[in-house]
Amino acid sequence: MIKSTELSKKYGDVTVLNIPSLEIPKGQSFGLVGNNGAGKTTYFNLLLDLIKPTTGKVINNEIQVNKSEDWKPFTAAFIDESFLIGYLTPEEYFYFIGELRGMNKADIDTFLNQFSEIFNEEIIGRKKYLRDLSKGNQKKAGIVAALIGNPEVVILDEPFANLDPTTQIRLKKLLKDLTKNSKTTLLVSSHDLGHVTEVCERIVVLEKGNIVKDIKTSEETLKELEAYFSV
Repeated sequence: MIKSTELSKKYGDVTVLNIPSLEIPKGQSFGLVGNNGAGKTTYFNLLLDLIKPTTGKVINNEIQVNKSEDWKPFTAAFIDESFLIGYLTPEEYFYFIGELRGMNKADIDTFLNQFSEIFNEEIIGRKKYLRDLSKGNQKKAGIVAALIGNPEVVILDEPFANLDPTTQIRLKKLLKDLTKNSKTTLLVSSHDLGHVTEVCERIVVLEKGNIVKDIKTSEETLKELEAYFSV
């Protein structure tokens, strides 16, 4: 589904990402972990053509992302608040995204009903602009918007950050159900090793822009990751 070949990103003389080869099959739940500066967000930005690679290419479902925009209709992401439109209310934003993906207001209202526990009466019907919501509620809105229209690829950068414990638990269930009940390819980065091992069937560890581990998740994965990062 997603193939990265000879992919690198440099700023001046500093290489922040260097991935000779990485393939993520269709339907896989893929986790990316690493310390600050490891290259996680850089990799996601390259997947989304938000920055240009220094070398190499990313192929999403046979489409090179920096050569064509044909991958965009089936790919969704939430990286940070810059993906939101701050002067819209959450409802206006959801309707806007839905329209882009061929859904009407009734479709969106029905879709949003399944997230009532995650929204916890703090987002819908509050007459607040997105820019005025807390960081956690902005993240909830961004993640739910990324799921509108049943995209084939969903990319989420640090989805558990700024969320309260109850919402983290609900989000983990939502993401596990997403890949279990559909053919969605899910890419998640996280500093929380426990959450990512629960959600993802495969985990790649980045260090200084390089892949140092590529693990099929098992009962021992969390201990392995904790041991690695405790050194």
